[in-house]
Amino acid sequence: MAVTTRFVTARRAGSHALRPSVVLLGFVMGSAGAITFGLLGVAVVFTWLLPDYPRLENELPTLWRSLGMFAALTCVATLSFYGQLRMKSWRWPAIVVLLLGIAVVGWIQWPR
Repeated sequence: MAVTTRFVTARRAGSHALRPSVVLLGFVMGSAGAITFGLLGVAVVFTWLLPDYPRLENELPTLWRSLGMFAALTCVATLSFYGQLRMKSWRWPAIVVLLLGIAVVGWIQWPR
């Protein structure tokens, strides 16, 4: 009973209790952000090495496309995380867009 009372009191006080959905969205946001950061680092290195290694030019369009997709996915994941954390009215459409984005990125990036 004390745990339930404490949870209800915390919710009334405007506290943002850690819910499983917030944790899962945090994992997705962190993973997408890490992939974006890694791709950005590779893009910087490839661009820097391009004069010495012209064969890297063939890889750049695919790299930029992947960087754009994961940057967009990171933005949507961050928006979904914030919406769910703050219990905004638009959080469910943001989560749906995130799930569709994950499906599209998975479909495009999946090896054939």
